[in-house]
Amino acid sequence: MSTNLSPNSQSDPSTSPLEIRACGITKAFQDRPVLKGIDLNIPQASMTAIVGSSGCGKTVLLDIIAALMDPDAGTVCARDHEQPDQPMVNLHTLDRQGLDRLRRHWALVFQRNALFSGTVYDNIALWLREYAGLSEQQILQLARTSLTRAALDPDAVLYRDRDELSGGMAKRVAIARAISMRPRVIFYDEPTTGLDPVVAGKIHELVFDVHHSTIDGFARTSLVITHDRDLLRRLRPRIVMINAGRVYFDGSYERFESWNDPLALAYLQQMPVLHSRQTPS
Repeated sequence: MSTNLSPNSQSDPSTSPLEIRACGITKAFQDRPVLKGIDLNIPQASMTAIVGSSGCGKTVLLDIIAALMDPDAGTVCARDHEQPDQPMVNLHTLDRQGLDRLRRHWALVFQRNALFSGTVYDNIALWLREYAGLSEQQILQLARTSLTRAALDPDAVLYRDRDELSGGMAKRVAIARAISMRPRVIFYDEPTTGLDPVVAGKIHELVFDVHHSTIDGFARTSLVITHDRDLLRRLRPRIVMINAGRVYFDGSYERFESWNDPLALAYLQQMPVLHSRQTPS
């Protein structure tokens, strides 16, 4: 599992056009501060991994960036791919129509997959039917293509019920559903937690392949929440470590791995245990 899929070629955040900009993000629950002023720039076409101990606020930050949750303070601005010549827009001031316009170009792969009851085809077709304006024949073809890209046999799984899927198959279906939307941005929340090493390695390759494929000539942007040290070693993304509600490290995988910092070293040692604690439903 230690084979690199690619050398680190992340864009320089200071010079690349931005996909997302988070400024001063704070969030507390029942007076318990979780995020304490997070600043984070996500360049277009970059792969960024957000890491940190359990409960540090990684998923909260992802939910705020993806406009699934409002911050207590701070702003998140994002590129509107339907109005590319306009400035970035503040997510938390948009109405429902504005958010829908952004989300047509985003996809989120949840930790527990978030597949609803029904068949694999039902799960892929719902969003395409409601938002993409495609015919049933077009949806079927796109579903089959997406499943094939996720290394699944469409004839074998297309009409299989959600409850008949193994953990690894369910994760692949969740990713197939995401890429069927042809997103410019993909958010992954713990994409390999609880999977055995062989299946997890295949998910690493799938995340890599999806990130490096283009949409109408445009490169994708990927944001990954993970405790998977093998994923980091193989994909070598930019690393952002959250600690005590703030950004503790922001830099290349190589710098993070070789960083002689007691807190980072302790976290690297704990990653395999944290990664194995939960299993996808």
